[in-house]
Amino acid sequence: MTPRERWVNTFTFKPVDRIPHEEFGYWSETLVRWHGQGLPADIDSDWKADRFFGFDPRDSLSVSTGMYPGFDYQVIEEKGSRRIIRDGDGAVCEVFTDGSSSIPRFIEYGIKTRDDWPRYRERLNPDTPGRYPDDWDAVVARSQNRDCPLGIHMGGFYGSLRSWTGVERLSELFYEDPELVHEMMEAVCECMIGAAKRALETVQLDYASFWEDMAYNAGPLISPKHFEEFMVPRYKRVTGLLAAHGVKLNIVDCDGNINALAPLWLKSGVNIMFPIEARAGTDPFEMRRRYGRDVLLLGGVDKMQLMRGRGAIDRELERLKPLVEQGGFIPHVDHRVPPDIPYADYRYYLERKKRVLLGLQEQP
Repeated sequence: MTPRERWVNTFTFKPVDRIPHEEFGYWSETLVRWHGQGLPADIDSDWKADRFFGFDPRDSLSVSTGMYPGFDYQVIEEKGSRRIIRDGDGAVCEVFTDGSSSIPRFIEYGIKTRDDWPRYRERLNPDTPGRYPDDWDAVVARSQNRDCPLGIHMGGFYGSLRSWTGVERLSELFYEDPELVHEMMEAVCECMIGAAKRALETVQLDYASFWEDMAYNAGPLISPKHFEEFMVPRYKRVTGLLAAHGVKLNIVDCDGNINALAPLWLKSGVNIMFPIEARAGTDPFEMRRRYGRDVLLLGGVDKMQLMRGRGAIDRELERLKPLVEQGGFIPHVDHRVPPDIPYADYRYYLERKKRVLLGLQEQP
């Protein structure tokens, strides 16, 4: 089977020769640490690691469906191994330049009051030139004979606003100025739909993806009531357009405990939950028990077990085996691999996953 057939069949509960072999990625400090434990020094990015470890390919169109263009990247101050920057979302943050941490420290966000919104609104015009690559006709031609799954990234509703306002200010706006939140999410929705139409009309896609990150280990960052009011109707418009063009596999990337939000995503037409963060209380078995084949699962391998040695790795993979056998589930680590996991144990995990969960033989 081709990687495309294998991926689509897995998520539509059809027969496969084996389960697809995927992983989420790595914190930058993980690869830096692994260079001292046997990983070749030139493997310094996720895409290089994917090829090095032999994962199945999955691709996404280079089409911008969100804010475009982004704000100019600006270096405000250098402080040894730290740098103060203004990022593409207009936020000021501190980042590490020595690979010791992937997580920025945010200092100031771009939208603090309603007066800041027009600078963002003007960047949500779906017809702005540059959203599509210059060689789009060649992209379309290449897509017709591909053997790997191909998707489009649609962005997010809460996720976009969070990047512009920060979690705290956005939480306040739901109560202080809900009209502004509606206005911002509506602009995001119109941009998604308008920008994606050309791609949907010219390429047969296998999936769409969304990024929200609107939960932590105790639950969602907004109430399900707000999700229902602000997001469900707009999600339905977007997934309705996708379905009209044959795209019925829709991934949402949301860390944390998503138990209260999963039924709302399913209601909205988003059916692949990712990365199923086990350590935050999102249990893939419980999701399948509640929602049956309506829910599809991507991730779900508890990273904490990989930190506890090879016996724990074996037990974690055996634990997930009955769920993988049901179909509709591609297992991988439930977030980016942290540096606490030794390189040798990660290699052990990959080989054991192939044997126990994917039906693959050990590679030479």
